[in-house]
Amino acid sequence: MTTLPYADRVGGLVGSVIDSSTSLLHKQTHDIVRFAMGSPAAEAVPSAVLAGIAADQLSRPDAYDYAATEGDPPLHEALLETLRGTSDETTADRLTITAGGMQGLDLFCKLFVNPGDLVVVESPTYTNGSATALSYGAQLLEVPVDDDGMIVDNLEQLLDGRRPKAIYTIPTFQNPSGATLSLDRRHRLLEVARSWGSMVIDDDPYGLLRFAGDPLPTIRELAAGDPLVFAVRTFSKIVAPGLRVGWVDTAAELQPLLINAKQAMDTCTNLPAQRLLAGFLRGGHLEDHLVTQRAQYRRRKEAMHAALQEHFGDIARWTDPEGGFFLWVTLENGVSTAELFEVALAEGVAFIPGPAFSPSGRFADALRLCFASTPPDRIHEGITRLRRAVNKLT
Repeated sequence: MTTLPYADRVGGLVGSVIDSSTSLLHKQTHDIVRFAMGSPAAEAVPSAVLAGIAADQLSRPDAYDYAATEGDPPLHEALLETLRGTSDETTADRLTITAGGMQGLDLFCKLFVNPGDLVVVESPTYTNGSATALSYGAQLLEVPVDDDGMIVDNLEQLLDGRRPKAIYTIPTFQNPSGATLSLDRRHRLLEVARSWGSMVIDDDPYGLLRFAGDPLPTIRELAAGDPLVFAVRTFSKIVAPGLRVGWVDTAAELQPLLINAKQAMDTCTNLPAQRLLAGFLRGGHLEDHLVTQRAQYRRRKEAMHAALQEHFGDIARWTDPEGGFFLWVTLENGVSTAELFEVALAEGVAFIPGPAFSPSGRFADALRLCFASTPPDRIHEGITRLRRAVNKLT
């Protein structure tokens, strides 16, 4: 039998439990309440508005051509205008359009991560982010998260004299915990990163989805143009994930390198999707859409909290995010959430087990629930089914 000549990096391709759950759920034939994938509800996608824009913008032959690698000019201009006056206001030479947030993370690793480099990640963290770093041969260091986000003051002790190449954070309504990095810790993170010459990957898909509390300046804003901060953003959570369009905000000196790296990937981001989003932004639809979604997500989070209190108040604790998509639930009765997954799926409810959010497989007693994608009545039904599943293992 022929042995294939794999590259060394193949050993670092760990994939994503989260994304694999999509295929698994498509194969199920019974009714399932889906708390697993972190995506907007189908009814939250502004499909009617996008269809109207498509009828205009996508009827033109040039909508199906190649685009400028750094982004189609109409989207570039519309996004710059949309960001004006916000915590993410930027300039054209800092803005590069990507194929979703994941491409932004991949571009960062392509430019900065050598095999053996140390990359700090939150614990728990977004599986796909850590998987991207591993695919480039990084070594990962997990730093605990509490209600105020990454415990930055633990970093020096955990590093034990080593200097990380990068620190990866999801600072606002973190995936999976829902925690938000406090203002003090944002400043502290920048301070330690600068002292070590470490890059900060500021991955913020959820910041525009705040439905409670006071907004905080982004790390990108606090850094005031510091080239050590590499900001990753996406339309996936605020408009529609299937469009696969996002952007990175970086020091202007990086844009030529980003263009070169992206041209070796996909030449340009999907142009029809860029034209759709340009029309959506130019038409002033984003803010009205966000107002509606923030109100919906608040109701859904509150519904999930109420259902958890009713069915899990005696055996679990959970986070209380002020925005975003997720709750992080920790069971206190010894049940393994990896074992619970199959039982819960049979009962008709899906979630992501905690070990999926740790490169070393921590959090055997925890699970992530997405409240954004499910209406309140179905949330209650799903939590009821989840408790039945837990009872079968106790």
